[in-house]
Amino acid sequence: MPELPEVETSRRGIEPYLVGHSIQYAIVRNARLRWPVSEQILTLSAQPVHSVQRRAKYLLIELEHGWIIVHLGMSGSLRMLRKENQDAAGKHDHIDLVISNGMILRYTDPRRFGAWLWCEDLAASNVLVHLGPEPLSEAFNGTYLYKKSRNKRMRLKPWLMDNKLVVGVGNIYASESLFSAGILPDRQADSLNKTEADLLAATIKEVLQRSIEQGGTTLRDFLQSDGKPGYFAQELQVYGRAGEPCRACGLPIESTKHGQRSTFFCCHCQR
Repeated sequence: MPELPEVETSRRGIEPYLVGHSIQYAIVRNARLRWPVSEQILTLSAQPVHSVQRRAKYLLIELEHGWIIVHLGMSGSLRMLRKENQDAAGKHDHIDLVISNGMILRYTDPRRFGAWLWCEDLAASNVLVHLGPEPLSEAFNGTYLYKKSRNKRMRLKPWLMDNKLVVGVGNIYASESLFSAGILPDRQADSLNKTEADLLAATIKEVLQRSIEQGGTTLRDFLQSDGKPGYFAQELQVYGRAGEPCRACGLPIESTKHGQRSTFFCCHCQR
């Protein structure tokens, strides 16, 4: 599913086409997503766009009188198209926002696990209120990670994927960060020492930033707003490579399940 780098890539791709322009109206071909598309989105009309922001894996489109909150779900993506392509919508193209500059923001989601919600006050939003710090912010660092890990007796990988701890470190980037930090994913969280916590926090930032620079990771459905895939898939060290040789030591990459999610690691390079 799209994780933080993919959502940030989408934000950067659509921002220049939305901010400073107006949403003329929305075309909703299928309102049955993870939750029904909010009524306020169905009736949008001449709404100036003030900003396009991101919180965790949510895109936040700031309008004159409220916010559109977009979650890409398991298979969603956003593309910018010219208005003359409006009639070329496919069966999975569920929502178009028609922009005053002659462009269309198109939402495509084969599995329909995404969401388009309306909110007048972000501080009161049920989907945002319990989120932890952003991993690329100063609030997320080794000291924070070490303090949170004390007496935390659960495996490191699912712990890192808890959005109450830190947002946006999904399955791909948890595996990749733990490999780069040389830490086994099935260790207990409270086994981290301060040096390891510092290294892990720094590595998470580095891996996420590198993926953003590459346009995210395309494994199946994700596309950037210009229709191109995310190229970080070419740099994956362990994720999806079970049985293949480790790029560092040559031994086979191993795989296991943590909380019903596949985890990839090298038992020689990670301890």
